[in-house]
Amino acid sequence: MQKQENQSPINPLPPVVVALFFVIIGIELIFTAGARGYAGGHEGVGWRLAALQRYAFSDDIFEWMLGNGIWPFEHVIRTVTYLFVHQNLTHAAFAGVMLLALGKMVGEVFSPVATLAVFVVSGICGALAFTVLLEESAPLIGAYPGVYGLIGAFTFLLWTRLGQLGENQARAFSLIGLLVGIQLLFGLIFGGNRDWVADVAGFGAGFLMSFVFVPGGWQRILSRMRRD
Repeated sequence: MQKQENQSPINPLPPVVVALFFVIIGIELIFTAGARGYAGGHEGVGWRLAALQRYAFSDDIFEWMLGNGIWPFEHVIRTVTYLFVHQNLTHAAFAGVMLLALGKMVGEVFSPVATLAVFVVSGICGALAFTVLLEESAPLIGAYPGVYGLIGAFTFLLWTRLGQLGENQARAFSLIGLLVGIQLLFGLIFGGNRDWVADVAGFGAGFLMSFVFVPGGWQRILSRMRRD
């Protein structure tokens, strides 16, 4: 009885999700402090621009590497580092909130390594889709493709659950449909970039990876392969 009374009614966030959140927000707070003159002096004002030049994903740079067959690590790593650079505090805050919400739901089922892999690999897939499907001069930045990967993993969990209950599994895709619809609507009204392509690719990667990363998923895949 005493043990039950001491239990918190709120499940703690997975540590890997908390760590990602603090890295994203921490970097953004440093940039914001520098831009407002609170840190770094005159150099602090240019911290964000310097980070964009060094860590943002660039379609031009990737095509140069692909065309020349040269893959410097400092540019290859951009497929991951862009996830931690944002336009401003609001851009980072929205990504952070979504990361906490989706990361909690996914991290309660997936292992910490699998949760981190979904975020990072989805970000990489989003960057590759961005450069393959689009011709964009503007760089790709922000954690959203990785977050959409977590949305893909959550959708997989919901899709599986609805299948077990014998209900309409298409309902699991209502969240991603709503988010993409909002992005397209804002794009039509206000114009802007087409980062949603990277987001959708991240979602697809997260959904597909979940077949393996869900507990027991790899064993089920191997068992099915043996039967076939």
